[in-house]
Amino acid sequence: MLIRSDFEPAFWLRNAHAQTVFASKLRPSPPLDVERERLELDDGDFLDLSWLPERGLDEDAPVVIVLHGLNGSLESKYARGLLRQADAHGARGVLMHFRGAAEPNRLPRSYHSGETEDFATVVAHVRARYPRAALAAVGYSLGGNVLLKYLGERGRESPLACATAVSVPYDLKRCAEAIQQGLSRIYQAHLINGLREAYENKFNVIDAPEPLPDFRKLRDFPSFDNALTAPLNGFRDAEDYYERSSSGPFIKHIRTPTLIIHAEDDPFMAPDIIPAEDALSAAVRLEVSRHGGHVGFVGAGRYGEPVYWLERRIPAWLRDRLPGFEAPASAREAQEAG
Repeated sequence: MLIRSDFEPAFWLRNAHAQTVFASKLRPSPPLDVERERLELDDGDFLDLSWLPERGLDEDAPVVIVLHGLNGSLESKYARGLLRQADAHGARGVLMHFRGAAEPNRLPRSYHSGETEDFATVVAHVRARYPRAALAAVGYSLGGNVLLKYLGERGRESPLACATAVSVPYDLKRCAEAIQQGLSRIYQAHLINGLREAYENKFNVIDAPEPLPDFRKLRDFPSFDNALTAPLNGFRDAEDYYERSSSGPFIKHIRTPTLIIHAEDDPFMAPDIIPAEDALSAAVRLEVSRHGGHVGFVGAGRYGEPVYWLERRIPAWLRDRLPGFEAPASAREAQEAG
């Protein structure tokens, strides 16, 4: 189902770049305590998980798994904000750091937009740890692409009760083209600089599998993905990586109740990337707003103060579909009184 979102931007943040930058850079970082876990993998590598602290929850309390975006981590404000919401709703929350996102991983391979097996490993790990709990996942940007691809690959076999994906690059090739236009090139440079630093840090610790390219010449995603992402992760080239890793073709195979949130003015991609209704399965609800930027969606409260709308909309979706995910007592009391 493709519908118009009810999101309204703050009157002082109607510009796509303002939405994107305010949410990621100017928003104060939500305070959060976590407990870290290192998950050892069969191939000798590892994944780092950040859990909300145990607070006497029942064994069947639901679990919300959060997947960050490119160059994201526990420091991503959207992730911290949502984990706080999970805590307030009586759920366990865990952020999955993709390989190399928290610190350099042991193998030459990296995380990328189509890597779903690591996420499947985390889901199985969480299921084994809490066998009675209902599971949900929320993915942002690259993490949203991974989540949608995973759900499409698993179909009816997915163990998740529900899911949400935000600001997803459904067509990686088209996104790589769109982010090279106009002011969006600033985001491209920022993201590639972050990737370059991560690779340089890793190959200062482990041996590179082949002579590394001159990082200074990799200034756009096609050249970067051709030189590094594709060969290090088993793809023929960037074209092969984009074709096999884009989530768009998988959405019609999703059978898990899934909310997708997207803004037409997302500066990371062009509006024509948004899936048409015939590309969605009956389990998918795609909410599209005119404004919102990339993982922005900043509204305004009664006195003009910023309201982080995603942290209202996503919990509302989870409350209706994730057993045990309940509104905080203060919110329930306010609703009953009003």
